[in-house]
Amino acid sequence: MTTTTAPANSPVTGNVLFYKQPEPLAPELHGKLGVKQSDRPFKFAREGHAVPLTVGEFPLAAVSGPIIFVGEEKTPIAVMGLNSGQNMFVDESGVFEPGVYIPAYIRRYPFVFAQDDSAQQMVLCIDRQADFIVEGGDMAFFEKDGEPSDYTKRCMEFCQNFEQERQRTLSFVELLKELDLFEVKVANFTPVNPDGSQGAPQKIAEYFGVSEEKLNKLPAEKLVELRDNGALGQIYAHLVSLVGWDRLVALAMARSAQPAAANA
Repeated sequence: MTTTTAPANSPVTGNVLFYKQPEPLAPELHGKLGVKQSDRPFKFAREGHAVPLTVGEFPLAAVSGPIIFVGEEKTPIAVMGLNSGQNMFVDESGVFEPGVYIPAYIRRYPFVFAQDDSAQQMVLCIDRQADFIVEGGDMAFFEKDGEPSDYTKRCMEFCQNFEQERQRTLSFVELLKELDLFEVKVANFTPVNPDGSQGAPQKIAEYFGVSEEKLNKLPAEKLVELRDNGALGQIYAHLVSLVGWDRLVALAMARSAQPAAANA
């Protein structure tokens, strides 16, 4: 069950990336607040080098960078940087590079659903520390009578759709587990020495991914089933995305060389 508002003291549980002070959206607390419009809205995402992704986003996200699976739950992640806390696709002013796919996880901010354990339901929350939430914002959270604004209703619908996609993603991951398709993968980078020779390989990341060998050994009827339910296309999107490690390395090398070139 979901709701747009909650009592001001309604407890929520869970910690999520970007959200520093999630509060259940309530007219008592946020009746005069809203979101200030900005043409540079993603400054908060600069710290998101690894962002959760839903399975329906795989084909779009694959063109931007690697899609990997992490942790015991094999959570799908869009890799957006090589160093912790550094999103390589967002500049200092909060603008994404043109052509980079922006995950829905980022686009839903500052809204998020959280679990209210006492009421056994999901409640809509906002990150009260978001710097673009201000009193008298361009897009108010509530009308004067305390009812959710059209803006809030649209955001709630977006979050509901995101939650549905998240559940579908959990089912997708469980299917991969049942078929034993996961394996540990390593992303390596081989630097070039000053004399032009290859240096020692360096490990960038270790993660879970789909094993092409295991996939190819599946019975033909199982592959047909995966094709018909859409899972096979998502699997191939994940596999194709892994060439994105080369893009991230190239970006990192180009940026590290810029100061040297400027000082030359």
